[in-house]
Amino acid sequence: MNIICTPTGPLGTNTYIIYNEEGTEVSPAPCAVVDPASSKKVLDLLLKHHLHCSDILLTHGHFDHIMGVAELKEKHSAKVLIHELDANALTGGAGSLAYMGGILVKKCSVDVLLRDEDVITAAGFPFRVIHTPGHTPGGVCFVSEEERVIFSGDTLFRLSVGRTDLPGGDSEQLFESIAYRLFTLHGDFRVLPGHEDETTLDFEREHNPYVRGGMF
Repeated sequence: MNIICTPTGPLGTNTYIIYNEEGTEVSPAPCAVVDPASSKKVLDLLLKHHLHCSDILLTHGHFDHIMGVAELKEKHSAKVLIHELDANALTGGAGSLAYMGGILVKKCSVDVLLRDEDVITAAGFPFRVIHTPGHTPGGVCFVSEEERVIFSGDTLFRLSVGRTDLPGGDSEQLFESIAYRLFTLHGDFRVLPGHEDETTLDFEREHNPYVRGGMF
């Protein structure tokens, strides 16, 4: 699994492009894009690496993670996947919180409504969907058991966790999502969060002050 991380959008969201191998000018290779907060940088990278976006994976529905979805879907005919509890963020619902930042999120349709423990295939890679509410009602993490990688969105950060003081947030749910869903995964994983630097699950198990200290 090759992973490109590029910051996008007004809040520096980590957008990830996942692919097996680069394509050619004649035949682009499929890829998946996680949380495109804007489309231009992503489209430029897809062109550079000769990639075609087949799947858009969304960890949650906040505006800073979905602002580029509609254009990317339109230009690449990509499927959009988001948990059923956050899906209305893409169709104009208040769950995107776009109104708080005066941001316009272009509406688009959702192709796959995710649920806890779904197993999906994106760009040829299988992912387990773990529902991790707390930052948003429909927050999820995408887990690759084979590659030992977790795309954690705004659930778990390096030495931090997602906010729970925004509409739809729930501190108790977030604690349970991290402590009982992520930390109980067997073995170590790379954790690729929605903002800031990557980390590992073992490091967070040992050092994350919000979980170890019960600071929710």
